[in-house]
Amino acid sequence: MTESAPLRALALVCSLKPTPAPSSSDLIARQILGELEKHGVTGDVVRVVDHDVKPGVEVDMGEGDQWPAIREQMMAADILVVSTPTWVGHMSSVAQRVLERLDGELSETDDSGRPKVTGKVAVVSVVGNEDGAHKIVADLFQGLDDIGFTIPAQGATYWNDQAMGGTDYKDLDETPEAVASTTATLAENAAHLAKALKAQPYPGR
Repeated sequence: MTESAPLRALALVCSLKPTPAPSSSDLIARQILGELEKHGVTGDVVRVVDHDVKPGVEVDMGEGDQWPAIREQMMAADILVVSTPTWVGHMSSVAQRVLERLDGELSETDDSGRPKVTGKVAVVSVVGNEDGAHKIVADLFQGLDDIGFTIPAQGATYWNDQAMGGTDYKDLDETPEAVASTTATLAENAAHLAKALKAQPYPGR
């Protein structure tokens, strides 16, 4: 029996800061990929704001749209990581646009009529120097679930500064133990679920 292909992950970093500006969302996404690597999952990072992702709810919005290239990477991955900062208690506008573009997957179906992303795992990370992580995770999970992704147990990790604080995650001297432990659990559960779904996909209708 031949070994199955190794699992892959794609992290969509939804920072408002283009590369090479330091980004807390990028940092925590890379920490997730580092933990996934311990479970045999390789990964890539795309900072979405570096690309011209047109507004819309189709998989391809025409000339100049760079979402199709990002989508190609996503379709080749088994695990999707969506990492967003917190802005006024909400996900970034970039993360919202990612959700809107992912809505196009509802029209991209397999022979059973299911979205082609069915069987892929999605996890979320949120950082911010203000509160809002729980609501953002809830909004992202609902959207990703509607689109067809599978959410693992404890599939989110986050860090918020104290109320009315001004510290960024990337500026901490070290990762808080609670965050590191949560990120490790997220990665372990995501890798386990992705392996299970690859070995035994959802039944067709």
